[in-house]
Amino acid sequence: MRLGVMFDRDLPPEELIPFARALDGTAVDDLWVVEDLGWTGGVSAAATALAVTSRLRVGIGITPAPLRNPMLLAMELGNLARVHPGRLAAGIGHGVQEWMRQAGAAVPSPLALLEETITAVRALLRGETVTLRGRAVHLDGVSLVHPPAEPPPVLAGVKGPRSLALSGRVAQGTILPEGVGPEQLPGIAARIAGDEDHELAVFSFLHIGDEADRLAHPTVQGQAAFLGVPPRDVVMAAGTPAEAAAQVRAMWAAGARTVVLRPLDRDPLPHVTALLSAL
Repeated sequence: MRLGVMFDRDLPPEELIPFARALDGTAVDDLWVVEDLGWTGGVSAAATALAVTSRLRVGIGITPAPLRNPMLLAMELGNLARVHPGRLAAGIGHGVQEWMRQAGAAVPSPLALLEETITAVRALLRGETVTLRGRAVHLDGVSLVHPPAEPPPVLAGVKGPRSLALSGRVAQGTILPEGVGPEQLPGIAARIAGDEDHELAVFSFLHIGDEADRLAHPTVQGQAAFLGVPPRDVVMAAGTPAEAAAQVRAMWAAGARTVVLRPLDRDPLPHVTALLSAL
């Protein structure tokens, strides 16, 4: 079971370096960085975090397939995996469709694009020569000159039933969005139907403090709208340190291999420290 912490997209990029260094000295296993339209690039953030740490695994959550050519993405991930072996996890998803339209990158079949992208990227990272004439991805005899000796795991960041099944077929793990609770995990795992090594990673908000403050937080409000639930139904590690720790343990017990916490505060480290003490 792994514990991760997310560097929130609303924090200035230059704060990633001290944040990563601080986490590297704790018991946290992972640092996850974000790729959201207009906020920050995931590959550059991951490269920065890896360069200033020595122990943490750095996860990219989540590169949108419509914005990332699979050959270029494999080249970037391969470089990072060679320079920092065993310390990278790569998430790939559909991308928020409204954002993809804004960027001129919307595709007719997001499902086909994601499946073909993950399939191609994994093959390239294994050092294979790839020819793929798919519905969305077209590659003709391409390969990496410097494939990594230890290919990083590729996870699918998805939430719908068909996308979860896709993840079980072609990815090495599944990333679930903030707000999913432990009672939902067994059903989700059944839809994924991955093998025993398939990593289930669950993102979760972290907030040590008053319930009214966290429910009114704009990020929680936005996530509730994204999930189609009231803010009170957005499950998170919150309350006292002991209550937050209990929620993390419940996620692990329900099948999450990795719980990635997203602190709801401009100063996130005190929330992380309090949780670690309770755990």
